[in-house]
Amino acid sequence: MNYESASQSARLASEAVTRDISLAEVERAIGSAKDALLAIQRDDGHFVFELEADATIPAEYILMRHYLAEPVDQVLEGKIANYLRRIQSDDGGWPLFHDGASNISASVKAYFALKMTGVGVDEPYMKKARGWILSQGGASHSNVFTRNLLALFGAIPWRGVPVMPVEIMVLPRWFPFHLDKISYWARTVVVPLTVLNALKPLARNPKGVGIPELFTIPPDQVKVWPKGPHQKSPWAEIFGIIDRVLQTTQPYFPKSLRKKSIDKAVAFVDERLNGEDGLGAIFPAMVNALLVYDALGYPTDHPNYKTARGSIEKLVTIKEDEAYCQPCLSPVWDTALTAHALMEVGGEQAERSSDRALEWLKPLQVLDTIGDWAATRPNVRPGGWAFQYANPHYPDTDDTAVVVMAMDRALGRNAQHDTTTREAIARGREWVVGMQSKNGGWGAFDADNTYEYLNQIPFSDHGALLDPPTADVSARCVSMLAQLGERRGQCFELDKAIDYLERTQEKDGSWYGRWGMNYIYGTWSVLCALNAAGVDPSSSVVRKAVKWLLSIQNSDGGWGEDGESYKLDYKGYEPAPSTASQTAWALMGLMAAGEIDNPAVKKGVSYLAATQAGDGFWNEKRFTATGFPRVFYLRYHGYSKFFPMWALARYRNLKVSNTKAVLVGM
Repeated sequence: MNYESASQSARLASEAVTRDISLAEVERAIGSAKDALLAIQRDDGHFVFELEADATIPAEYILMRHYLAEPVDQVLEGKIANYLRRIQSDDGGWPLFHDGASNISASVKAYFALKMTGVGVDEPYMKKARGWILSQGGASHSNVFTRNLLALFGAIPWRGVPVMPVEIMVLPRWFPFHLDKISYWARTVVVPLTVLNALKPLARNPKGVGIPELFTIPPDQVKVWPKGPHQKSPWAEIFGIIDRVLQTTQPYFPKSLRKKSIDKAVAFVDERLNGEDGLGAIFPAMVNALLVYDALGYPTDHPNYKTARGSIEKLVTIKEDEAYCQPCLSPVWDTALTAHALMEVGGEQAERSSDRALEWLKPLQVLDTIGDWAATRPNVRPGGWAFQYANPHYPDTDDTAVVVMAMDRALGRNAQHDTTTREAIARGREWVVGMQSKNGGWGAFDADNTYEYLNQIPFSDHGALLDPPTADVSARCVSMLAQLGERRGQCFELDKAIDYLERTQEKDGSWYGRWGMNYIYGTWSVLCALNAAGVDPSSSVVRKAVKWLLSIQNSDGGWGEDGESYKLDYKGYEPAPSTASQTAWALMGLMAAGEIDNPAVKKGVSYLAATQAGDGFWNEKRFTATGFPRVFYLRYHGYSKFFPMWALARYRNLKVSNTKAVLVGM
């Protein structure tokens, strides 16, 4: 959306809050959104929308191709360069989310990639980028993953990268560090990375491109490399000493132990290679796997090399003038949420579409693979869904709960959802319950992944090595259990989970959103869960949350929040421009709390109706989702397509209902 159209949308939204919107207008908005969504459903019934991150992934894609000395695709590189130039900030750097502050690591990678494509360093935007990077202390102030990439290109010495020895592969489980104690995404990224750290290969880089101009002093003279802002005394110092010892002693580790460890790491990657969907089905792990095969001398026609390389191309999104690489694909999440939204809309056409979506989801349930989650829950049968097209070792509780709720909702109206659907629901429920952590909450991929001290190791300067229970994921699991008929006082797991949610409510009444931005997302999730579980809407826990949501509504009637809400010194909500998806979450949270007749809800509905675009969707460039707080953010292109429609349909449904109560889990 350009500035003029953005201003027009703001003006229309502002005008909307001053007038009384009719249900007929709401109905027209719902119909337009529904028609637009149905038009983009895939032939096999599923939905998948673009998933966009920051500059780092497309930059790394370019650098990967030059690392391997692949033939230069000038057209593709030109389109990625166009994309990188477009998202550059006015100050010359690159942000982690739209309109966010520039980030040193993203900026170094973007600059390096642009230079690698042949862009001259004297181009005005390159000069501006270089100036900003140097003003921040230069490339030596980048994070661990960026410095690792620079070491692979020979741009910095390996001592600039914290040691992560491949020998971790043979550590016993009782050891303070073990692969089972870190998150799935860290596991799949780190394992191949340890092999690269052991072998220390050098990029082919046939153009010989380097970035010495981004350093304030020669890299080999840098003595102190940065640590993460979350890393505090005394752990930072303790682990820093351990790292320095490892830097000195690692070359003297027994060669037989190193070979055994590398073999075990490669076996780990081979087992989880995951066909065309790639290791962990996430870009960083997939690239690391490919570079390992290359470093070990696999020919390009080796089946594993071909599989690893092919999986990466599946993430590339090419448009007329631009291209970028997605961090992963989100078809299960997109399809399940869209099915919920369509069922809320109702009517034969929408429900037929949601039925097709659910049929597509059914065979994607992981029933046979014992994934990494079994390390802490060995007696639990598999039964979850993964986020991507395929990722059988790594299903997640959030997707599983959302799919189960959608299937359960469909059962109530359609006899075609037969015994197999009931079996799928039962297995999904069984797996989710089995994944509950000891504190009553749920993490996304693992249970009891709470070894907080590990985020203090030098390698974890991003602070995202773990997958502990969070309010948003836990709320989804509560919603699932409650929608399936469990009630407080009658179900031990539900009681523990609600106690967890009540304990984690912030002082201002909100809840933290780990996977969506941020407290609006968390608060919506929990209010839906508490409503489904039968918690009294007049209870203090619900009233505090409602009061908070009402207090942060923008003057245009919408709600908004950005990535700065994850900062370590967060002291409370800071205003941000309204977005359609966050407005939808706030509205659905308020409606779950019984606020259907609150004037704020009508204002929010008016905002959504007024800002709907001519194509039936909502223009939303701001990022409203989270990969890793403070490090990596996401823009789900589908969120502004189905969440606003869902909220409008719920408003219409409650307005004409007798109970005025939300009767489903989300």
